[in-house]
Amino acid sequence: MTIRRRKHPPRRGPFRHSTHHLHLLILLAVSAAASYRATVASAAMRLVVQRVKSASVAVDQKQVSAIGPGILALVGLHHEDDESDLEYCARRILAVKLWENDNGAPWRQHVRQRGFEVLCVSQFTLYGTLSKKNQPDYKLAMKADRAEAMYGRFLDVLREAYDEDRILDGRFGEMMDVGLVNDGPVTLVIDSREDKRGVSGSQISSSSLNNGEKSNTDGR
Repeated sequence: MTIRRRKHPPRRGPFRHSTHHLHLLILLAVSAAASYRATVASAAMRLVVQRVKSASVAVDQKQVSAIGPGILALVGLHHEDDESDLEYCARRILAVKLWENDNGAPWRQHVRQRGFEVLCVSQFTLYGTLSKKNQPDYKLAMKADRAEAMYGRFLDVLREAYDEDRILDGRFGEMMDVGLVNDGPVTLVIDSREDKRGVSGSQISSSSLNNGEKSNTDGR
């Protein structure tokens, strides 16, 4: 009599698909890290700094501010910004070396050394994102009431660090016509959280306004 041994199905232990699960967890972790980095990168005060030969702001077709040679700065406030972001950007805008020195060497002198002016324009649209329907969304921008106070404080920091009469601005919350003659053109983007991410404090942007171009913006 032959006795046949019954074959048992392989045991389904808890680690049967451990390799597959591990790969999945790694992918999820990488995705989460990338999402976190993107969030951190956007959580910052942002300036678009332009070296200009002249710039002006008009509201209702009436000029409210104008400068000669100097800096036109579009100022965007993120909803997480605080006093440290204001101070960082104020230091940067007054220290960035956009002009040549007396010997003609480029990128050697900043606005204070040249005695030039700074025109600031509040620009909440710097934190605009596009939806799937290509509609702008400004949920990352600081809300108007708090933004107005923070923007005013930013101007105060600049005036305390430089000549008060050489710091001008537009009209917060108003529709503004901004005119400029961009010298170069030279346009840089300053991000208040860049030092925390271990990169340089400012970078040259490939996009800039052309000489004589006018923009219409709701300053908030």
